[in-house]
Amino acid sequence: MGLNRIGRLAGLMAAGALILSACGGSAATTAPSAAPAESAAAGGGGTIGVAFPNSDTFLSRVQDGIKAEAEAKGVTVTITDAKDDTAAQLSQVENFISQKVDSIIVVPVDTSAAQPMADAAKKAGIPLVFVNRNPSIAGVPYVGSDSLYAGTVEMEELAKLAGGKGDVVILQGQVSNEAAVLRTQGCNDVVKKNPGMKVVATQSGEWDRAKGQAITENWIQSGTLKAGMVVCANNDEMALGAINALKAAKLLDTVFVGGVDATSEALAAMQAGDLEVTVFQDAKGQGKGGVDAAVDLMSGTAVPDYVDIPYQLVTPANIKDFLGAN
Repeated sequence: MGLNRIGRLAGLMAAGALILSACGGSAATTAPSAAPAESAAAGGGGTIGVAFPNSDTFLSRVQDGIKAEAEAKGVTVTITDAKDDTAAQLSQVENFISQKVDSIIVVPVDTSAAQPMADAAKKAGIPLVFVNRNPSIAGVPYVGSDSLYAGTVEMEELAKLAGGKGDVVILQGQVSNEAAVLRTQGCNDVVKKNPGMKVVATQSGEWDRAKGQAITENWIQSGTLKAGMVVCANNDEMALGAINALKAAKLLDTVFVGGVDATSEALAAMQAGDLEVTVFQDAKGQGKGGVDAAVDLMSGTAVPDYVDIPYQLVTPANIKDFLGAN
């Protein structure tokens, strides 16, 4: 939090007027047309079909990591975008299978509906790797990060800033994604450990900035979100939407806002004093790890069920370590 905001909050507290009453530029999380697949040829060392749910700010960095590692490994990748359509993503995976790619990487639209993709790939004898979103399917490696940890450390920092008091609102990602479920659980778990705090509202903004802003505006208008509260967002995109709404309502200086991903725009918001905390999720590292796992499986090398790409808490105190990372 910037010094100006600390000063204002200190003044409010000294006056007894501060009421602690509740807790991924405008690049919205809308996907471009998925009609043509994007290919990156790297040298004849095999082919990998890559199925993405969308191309939001964070996932586009995962794609960058995939392309860079594919070039380094000498493999060719073809990337598709399902525009958040589960059926479209299944069709894209089936197309990869019919094209006889050597392996498949999937970031699922819906982790609860990922089994048919895994079954189809297994039947065809094509190794599959899940990246970023974990369906927890036996025998299929997952490359990504522990979302429960992310939600926990995010809320721990927000609770510390709020003095362990006040109500919390949670902006949740797509409820069909385990990342949204676990980050929300982490937030709730920390709130329960602070007797002076309470979650008063949870709503899905589906990872989207515009939706996060609209939900926050509604909370403000209904009186659910007021001065001194905490906004625990499952990702930076929704946190940035909340910041836009809070700025318009002239409430941002008295509300603590957190997110997850440490995107470049989120870090800029932190430098401006608008965002208190985010959690670095190594997008390019996840993309690289996905390609490495796929290449290993193609060569018959065993891959662990879970390849951890660790999260790291980001605050104004250590932000310099993460500038330019995503």
